[in-house]
Amino acid sequence: MESSYLGTRIDFTSPPGEPALLPPDSVQWRVYKNQIALGIGGIAAVLLEFAEPRIRSGVWDHSTYKVDPIGRSRRTGLVAMLACYGPASTAREVIGMVNRMHGKVVGETPAGEKYRALDPALLDWVAATASYGFLTAYDRFVSPLSQAEKDRFMRDSEAIGREFGARRTPGSISEFMAMMDELEPRFEPHPIIIEFLSIIESGRAAPSIPKFLHRAVARAAVSLLPDWLKDRLGLREAYRLGTLDRIALRLAGRLADRASVPASAPCEASRRLGLPGDFLYLPRDRQAALLRQTSLVTR
Repeated sequence: MESSYLGTRIDFTSPPGEPALLPPDSVQWRVYKNQIALGIGGIAAVLLEFAEPRIRSGVWDHSTYKVDPIGRSRRTGLVAMLACYGPASTAREVIGMVNRMHGKVVGETPAGEKYRALDPALLDWVAATASYGFLTAYDRFVSPLSQAEKDRFMRDSEAIGREFGARRTPGSISEFMAMMDELEPRFEPHPIIIEFLSIIESGRAAPSIPKFLHRAVARAAVSLLPDWLKDRLGLREAYRLGTLDRIALRLAGRLADRASVPASAPCEASRRLGLPGDFLYLPRDRQAALLRQTSLVTR
């Protein structure tokens, strides 16, 4: 899988042996390989971010999401793959570019509140919502995770979050909920949130996902929000996830978890580290055995 970001060539197979920001036995490597979890979790993260007016204005007024949702989603997805699986040097280079672009994002909300994208509190919340979204989507729609696995995922997220400038990364779901409680007074409904969900339901942001799942994906993302926040944003009844949609998404998530694609970032990153391309799709005991046979250290 070779691509580029702002002219930087991204090759997940090279340099041979160069580690990623996180090791191959991390929970992130298991979760990020699943496109259903990333899709649902990423949308949930945006909803949590858009509840905060400064982030909502910053994203909506300074990005191409409204006019080019496909391109924006692809670029965001590429950075997520790179942060998890890419060689650490390339990941840091590209994330640095992203941070420099964000440094230019300043403005004012409709209510007159000034913001800048590199505000530490906003960076912390954006990083935290991504971790919560991906982890919770995988747990609910792909494969249940133990409490220890959830806690490790949240703790390990610091390695990625700090590259994006986050200073406070919650080390558990309970710490994330505490962070949410602190921001709760700022959360508000807004037509942009509904417009964003309409784009998701239309499939314009994810044309590779089967059409019959577009509506379900949007509702699944809303289902990851606490009930009180769904009510605050006016989403609980209008975006209720039905039983058939839930079953269809779980089936799609489990199928995606078994679909090893040789040219994908997870497979190429595994080969870069001297592991089989299908390493992440093997039974867990087989993965552990392979790691013991290499110079990679299982944490």
